[in-house]
Amino acid sequence: MTKYKMPRSIALDISECVSRALQEDIGDGDITALLVPLKKLATAKIIALQPAVICGIPWAEEVFNQLNGQVETNWLVSEGEEVIEGDVIALLSGSARTLLTGERTVLNFLQTLSGTASCARRYFAKVQDSSICLLDTRKTIPGLRKAQKYAVRIGGCSNHRMGLYDSFLIKENHILACGGIAQAIQKARNIDKEKVVEVEVENIKQFNEALDAQADIIMLDNFSYEDILRLDKIDRGRTKIEVSGGVTDELLAQYKTLPVDFISSGSLTKHIEAIDLSMRFLE
Repeated sequence: MTKYKMPRSIALDISECVSRALQEDIGDGDITALLVPLKKLATAKIIALQPAVICGIPWAEEVFNQLNGQVETNWLVSEGEEVIEGDVIALLSGSARTLLTGERTVLNFLQTLSGTASCARRYFAKVQDSSICLLDTRKTIPGLRKAQKYAVRIGGCSNHRMGLYDSFLIKENHILACGGIAQAIQKARNIDKEKVVEVEVENIKQFNEALDAQADIIMLDNFSYEDILRLDKIDRGRTKIEVSGGVTDELLAQYKTLPVDFISSGSLTKHIEAIDLSMRFLE
């Protein structure tokens, strides 16, 4: 896997995400941690209880930084590295109270982002020998948009637009409100000529309309395999094709042979399962 460099925008988002997570967990203070002597030191390990692609280390580091910085972390794996059940991914040492207070927040970030990266890696493996680019969507956990999209990249897939501001995606309701596909595309060009204009279509007729109006990307929403094959006979010039809707990792082996440029799936961030991790104190 190619190492992914974290964009500055995501790095800046980590502090805010962690701050919110700690506030909702700690509130006025961790009263159970008060049972532990203030100056007691401890060593702990984080263990993977199932195979996974590890992701979220920068978030875990930030948790301890924001608490009081009294924990030293020794990561035994790198971001994006695959682990198996029983692997120790980190050794932690320092204030016992800080370790206990930060435990759940650290694990929440690691489990969620590792689950996202693991899903993306599984999907990527299905198409890595093709030219198709796998994309995520905006179907992310609220407040974790940038974090999950980072995890998707760690897993080997790519990002669709980050939000509503970085490209046009014209859907059914936009088309109805604008009076048609051609009208919607023209209005988008008038607003910003530099941004990508993508149109979601539901049938061949709409596909041809979007193609005639020179959309940059046409998204095929829930098209059948046979209908997508038919599009291979149409000269689409520079317009790129994206397949979306009902795409599962089981279907990717079949879909990767289609004449398309992108396949997008909300499952990369929406249907994930958190990875089972545990933090245990060492005697």
